[in-house]
Amino acid sequence: MTSSAQPSPAAPPGQEPYQPDGTNPAEPDETHPAEPDETHPAEPDELVRLRAEVQSLRAELGQRPPRRRPGSGAVRRTLAAVLAAIAAFALVTSVVGLWGARTVLNTDRWVATVAPLPQDPKVSAAVAEYTSTQLLQVLDVEQRLRTVLPQQAAFLAGPLTGQIREQVRKIVGEVLQSDRFQTVWVELNRRVHQRVLAVINGNSDVIRAHSDRIDIDMLPLINQALRELSAELPTMFGKQITLPDLSSGEIPANLRDRIQEQLGVTLPANFAQFTVYDAGKLWAAQQAVATAKRDLGLFVAATIVLLIAAYLVSPGRRRTTVQLGLWLVVAAVAITAILRAVRREILAQVPGGTYRDGVDAAMTSVFGLLRERGVQIIVIGALLALAAYLVGPGRIPAWLRGQVARGGRATWRGARVVGAHAPGWIAAHLDPVRIAGVVVAAILALILSSWTSLLVIVILLAAYEAAVTLIARRVPHEPAVAG
Repeated sequence: MTSSAQPSPAAPPGQEPYQPDGTNPAEPDETHPAEPDETHPAEPDELVRLRAEVQSLRAELGQRPPRRRPGSGAVRRTLAAVLAAIAAFALVTSVVGLWGARTVLNTDRWVATVAPLPQDPKVSAAVAEYTSTQLLQVLDVEQRLRTVLPQQAAFLAGPLTGQIREQVRKIVGEVLQSDRFQTVWVELNRRVHQRVLAVINGNSDVIRAHSDRIDIDMLPLINQALRELSAELPTMFGKQITLPDLSSGEIPANLRDRIQEQLGVTLPANFAQFTVYDAGKLWAAQQAVATAKRDLGLFVAATIVLLIAAYLVSPGRRRTTVQLGLWLVVAAVAITAILRAVRREILAQVPGGTYRDGVDAAMTSVFGLLRERGVQIIVIGALLALAAYLVGPGRIPAWLRGQVARGGRATWRGARVVGAHAPGWIAAHLDPVRIAGVVVAAILALILSSWTSLLVIVILLAAYEAAVTLIARRVPHEPAVAG
């Protein structure tokens, strides 16, 4: 006999079998809520919050840009430091090049640079010594004296020649330092500036640079000195000589022939040629200047590009600024040392004594502006590096900034206190304050003796006296208390 009870449907694989009433023991029943599992207790709120924070941080990390490869920052810092060093040396070299171009290739600047040379005692002494030596040699003064003196007095030729040499040297020195020659010197330099440019190009008739020496033609000065000597010592030449006046600045092409004709002598081929053996320094400089004239603009532009590239590549621009300032100091000192070494080598080729002192003084005067530029670069580089360092996050800069801030606040508080009490103190001591102003003005007037400074002192004293009087009048007077 067949049973009426139907078998329970089979449960799907992986699920609990259904009960006869159709319920699944794995699903919670609203009428019979599921009891908490003792093996998995309810999670506390703190753990839920921490898990939410972890998920939030993971989401933020997923949105951040990928980190740079290790070592890329170090490469950029190194490259920026190298570019800063090259840019610093290029900048200092550009300053030297621009100074050379503006001094030599600009007529006004060239004249202003060389105009004071005849007034320098060392330069005028060297030129006077050289000129007098050349004149006495070509005139053979001692031999002429021996010819005209009696045989018994021939021994006086040497001492007389020495006296004439001193007289000639004195006259030449006076010619060099006279106002008239100063005008001639300035005008000559202005008119022969094209000759100066020709020196740089190696085509000058006055200064000719060879592979191992420099020739300076002193014939125009000899001409002027002979004119003065003819007026001062007419018997020295035995006749009245007539030579061209070079005050206009024009140098005749046949000047040598005219001097020979008037003196009645044949001048040596190297007469009045002052030769400096510089081992080819000027010749090399001419080649460098010729190249620099073509490339100076490009060099300056390249310097600017190097500076911009250093800051673009640098991951820390403050660090790059510190490096640039330090490299500017190093570059200026290094190039200054090189120029001084070249100068010493040139001076070593000049005979010691008066000649070397004169050349040294002339070079000091001509290169004075370049020396000032070098000092300025050193100061600017040091200040730039120091300022960039002090604004950094280091311990020492932070401490210094704190000290400065505290000092500023203290100074401000002190100034406010003094400002509050100063009017009353001035009113109480008005006469001594006025007298003190007069005393200080008198001391300054004794130290600064020019009329301009005296006028400034008088104006400042009047302003001071008026100011203290007005301050004293604004202080309210306390009413007198009845006795």
